[in-house]
Amino acid sequence: MARTAPALKTNWDVIVIGSGAGGLLAALRAAANGLSTIVFEKTGYYGGTTATSGGAIWVPCHGLDGHEDSREQALAYLQHVTAGEAHADRIAAYLDRAPAMIAFLQQCGIACDMLAGYPDYYTEAPGALVGRALVPREIDGMDLGEDFADLRPPFGAFMLLDRYSLDLEQAFALSARLPGWRRVAAAMMLRYWLDLPWRLKSRRDRRATMGNALIGAMRRELKRLGVPVVLNSALGRILREDGRVTGVELSGSGAQGRFEARKGVILAAGGFEQSQTLRDENLPVATDHHWSLTPPGANTGDALIAASAIGAAREFMDYCWWAPSTQLPSADNPQVLVTHQMFFDHRHPHSLVVNGLGERFVNESCSYDDFGKAMIADHVKSGANLPCWMIFDATYRERYGCGGILPGSVMPDSRVPQSWWNGFFYKAATLDELASRISIPAGTLASSVADINRFAGAGRDTDFARGESAYDRFFGDQSVQPNPSLGPVDQPPYYAIRIQLGDLGTKGGIKVDANAQVIDTAGRPVGGLYAVGNCAASPFANCYPGSGGTIGPAMAFGMIAADHVAQQTSGTD
Repeated sequence: MARTAPALKTNWDVIVIGSGAGGLLAALRAAANGLSTIVFEKTGYYGGTTATSGGAIWVPCHGLDGHEDSREQALAYLQHVTAGEAHADRIAAYLDRAPAMIAFLQQCGIACDMLAGYPDYYTEAPGALVGRALVPREIDGMDLGEDFADLRPPFGAFMLLDRYSLDLEQAFALSARLPGWRRVAAAMMLRYWLDLPWRLKSRRDRRATMGNALIGAMRRELKRLGVPVVLNSALGRILREDGRVTGVELSGSGAQGRFEARKGVILAAGGFEQSQTLRDENLPVATDHHWSLTPPGANTGDALIAASAIGAAREFMDYCWWAPSTQLPSADNPQVLVTHQMFFDHRHPHSLVVNGLGERFVNESCSYDDFGKAMIADHVKSGANLPCWMIFDATYRERYGCGGILPGSVMPDSRVPQSWWNGFFYKAATLDELASRISIPAGTLASSVADINRFAGAGRDTDFARGESAYDRFFGDQSVQPNPSLGPVDQPPYYAIRIQLGDLGTKGGIKVDANAQVIDTAGRPVGGLYAVGNCAASPFANCYPGSGGTIGPAMAFGMIAADHVAQQTSGTD
């Protein structure tokens, strides 16, 4: 249950709007700089999209675990993959300050480890490297006390049976059925059931992992520093006097009315992906906000709208952090659809993805952002994407999960709810029958499957180069040879599931400079106003350089903003 802060004062040095990774890091740094700080969160949970995520942080030159990297190498990589769209000063600021942000986390007792073996998303690009992705260490939910109940839960895919928290290693082991995966699952369950005091308190595992670990650890430190995080407090207006931002106006059961910010307001309220109106106005193809993988109702562009009302400029408004998704009826209420992520599913062998014409259009093992871009490009060309279809056979079904559907070895077809069949999840004895069920041309589908089977036998995809990059192979199944990303689709029955153009948030938003200061439409900084995370335009433009490419910049620029605020004197720019 959300709690209202007692006797909440209305005057602060710094006001932070939003409680994701960027907002909490900014608040933590501002408090460490000696500034009185408060965080306001629109919803009844803190943590934003970060809390639901894998919690990875992409940081070049982090120096952890003996990792060797250089600024020159990282710069060469970013210059190549952003293709000249990104602002050079923001890239430079990120490379200069992101390692210091990781060091600051460590000083606060928030530990991160290198995600071993995890490559940048464009492994063939100049300067690409393995090991720039970091993950937060697991924390004990008991350390959060009553605040654990208000921590936004993770994706369903990052919990086993909606109860047991997974770390990334466990998630990989279970999703790909790596050797020993049954022991991994059994150990997690046993740990929970033997923890009687916690089990009597909560149905949910006390372990906080991935995004929950990162958010939970920062919330723990903010509490230690006396920084309030006030829930159910939505941003209405940004207050400005004599050209400088002086505070905010809020509404909601947590806080309402005017709150003064003597030093600065830091906007960290997420993007606009949950606003259908803003999606329709800005995104390159027609999409539905229900396809998004961000918390429903949370990121509706409040900060963007409020900043625009006082003259803030916008940038990159047609870009998203794309990620394929699918929808299935809720197990509790078949009338309600639940959106599930499809990050890894289409990368497994014994599958392929086709558009509505039955044609392949993408290297299925590419990054989820590139997968989304390919969906857009194909839809513009063919008009037959959105949705596309993932096709797989009985071998895949037995070994791997798919959206909210667990592997057949765990969740056989007999346990799949009846409401899912022939509307959301399809099965047929032959490819022709499957094609008929999902209304795509049978001949074209058969040809596409024949191509995949031929490529699997040869170990080389001559159409889309599936499995040729180190990134592709990292997510392959090493038991499948000669190409771990390619397996034949030849064992009936055959299955299909719809893939929608989902996202992890919008990339476009408020235009900011290298200090995270908001820039107005005349190109001037707005005194006292900063924006970080997805409510600001991405420093990477239309590129997703590696795992944690959303959270890393949000946190780095959160620290940059807090440091810049601390350098200012009240009433001056």
